[in-house]
Amino acid sequence: MERNLVLTQWEWTDEMGKIHDEASTDKRDPTVNANGPIYGVDIANDNLAMLDPNTHTATMVRIPTLADRSTMRASYAQSGYPASRLADIARFNPASIHNPMLDSRGRVWYTATLRPPENQPDWCLEGSDNQYAEYFPVTRSGRNVSYYDPETGEFTMVDTCFGSHHLQFAHDENETLFLSRPNSDVFGWVDTKLFDETGDGRRAQGWCPTVVDTNGDGRITKPWNEPSVVGGARFEEDATRSTYDFDPALDTRVAVGAYGIIVNPVDGSVWGAQDSYPGKIVRLVVGDDPPESCIAEVFEVPSERWDVEANGERGFMPRGLDVDRNGVVWTALSGTNHLASFDRSRCGSLTGPTAHTGRHCAEGWTLHPLPGPTFKGTNVRADYNYYNWVDQFDTLGLGENVPIATGTGSDSLVALLPATGETVVMRVPYPLAGFHPRGLDGRIDDPDAGWKGRGVYSSTGSDTVWHAEDGFAVEDGEYRSISKPILVKFQIRPHPLAN
Repeated sequence: MERNLVLTQWEWTDEMGKIHDEASTDKRDPTVNANGPIYGVDIANDNLAMLDPNTHTATMVRIPTLADRSTMRASYAQSGYPASRLADIARFNPASIHNPMLDSRGRVWYTATLRPPENQPDWCLEGSDNQYAEYFPVTRSGRNVSYYDPETGEFTMVDTCFGSHHLQFAHDENETLFLSRPNSDVFGWVDTKLFDETGDGRRAQGWCPTVVDTNGDGRITKPWNEPSVVGGARFEEDATRSTYDFDPALDTRVAVGAYGIIVNPVDGSVWGAQDSYPGKIVRLVVGDDPPESCIAEVFEVPSERWDVEANGERGFMPRGLDVDRNGVVWTALSGTNHLASFDRSRCGSLTGPTAHTGRHCAEGWTLHPLPGPTFKGTNVRADYNYYNWVDQFDTLGLGENVPIATGTGSDSLVALLPATGETVVMRVPYPLAGFHPRGLDGRIDDPDAGWKGRGVYSSTGSDTVWHAEDGFAVEDGEYRSISKPILVKFQIRPHPLAN
């Protein structure tokens, strides 16, 4: 198989750049933006990067913010340390642009901090007549959401009450955009059709908390059991730990949050992955009359803490999240180097007084161990799967509905063939600094061109690596990065001599 792998590489941005994620097309239709530029988010400098794979040229555009950038705090800054993510490196990233997604018109939506998160509009807060704030007020945001229109070259910003991190479009006619945030109390969304018609971000957005039906009446009603936080999040992508003064006659709100997010094309439910130990995935049904109609379910990863196994395996720390066209959810377990699938159709009852724990439906899980080295003297696998993606439309050449994990610690993408359980490791041998992928997606430029008309894109998303071929240099007594982010196109040809 490795002889059939074709890699094409480009450098994009400059030495100071750090591309966190890329997007080439609309996930729901891989022919959108055919032969067009690949978009990347330079999280270190608040730039939107664009690479034309036909002319091999890259450009960067600084994204706008609602507040003056100079008055905002650098992302990931720590007290007593320089504002940059790397000491002596001239970076400043208060917007912390994070994740891009294309809509059906080829516009590039992305998450970024547009103002200080604590400066919430009044209509987000308790006492507002906003229906969502009346139901569940939100006192702090985080990243918000914006889009770039390639046709006009203009940016449009949407101030959101809820914070964001990753984003995915639903399969509805309004192209509803759902957004996740680790350690958040709510899932949020933007009705992009309504926003296009009105330009009113307040009217176009909504959110609801994740509340589980623990009294078994089939709906969510107030008051509910509230979580009491007993352990705070140690970093942005961590999760709080909670306890309850539990009343079985009430429903129960769970503080889950989500790193990865995906919308199921089969039933429209929204799923998120909680990046923690052992971690959970959460399912949210918005319903016909949100926020009152919102109802959540949670499912904990089979682990030692739960004392259960799935097909003889235990794991932890779901992070990436995607779904195949059959509605089966896939998540990369970054802590144990598994690609895990979850099939909700195998579950029994999902309501009742223990439903909020997520310790039900172990039979829904299947954990697939991925290849790679183990730590010396143990059977603990050493790779790190930062994220995952499902190739729903055979953009790579291995078939439809093939889940792919990023081998962030192994310079690779790792595909799992569901029909056989076989894995295909697609390793990037150069540069010697390593290929550290975060996200990926696939596009079809020409459906009639065979393997040459399609491909999967991923970008190395690391900071500059020390002690590497293209790591740091010292110039005039100061450190200077000499590595540039690499965009890689992956293609599988039928055989080594295929045209």
